[in-house]
Amino acid sequence: MNIDKHTLLNDFPDHHHTIRHLKMNDNHFAKLFDEYHEVASEVHTIEENNQPVEDEYLETLKLRRLHLKDLLFDLVVQKEQNI
Repeated sequence: MNIDKHTLLNDFPDHHHTIRHLKMNDNHFAKLFDEYHEVASEVHTIEENNQPVEDEYLETLKLRRLHLKDLLFDLVVQKEQNI
């Protein structure tokens, strides 16, 4: 099965400059960014390899990924509004 990876740069290509700037200059953003990609990678690995896991566990990971993505996007928008 070929499943798309969820990366912020793929999901928000219009904001790639701001994402890169924040990742390099904002420790809080960088920490959330790294956590987001760790969770997204785990979800991708589970789905891509059809690994047997509890449905509840996978759903929890997906919800965490979505929450982190929302937080990160809010930080990107705030930064762009302050420029």
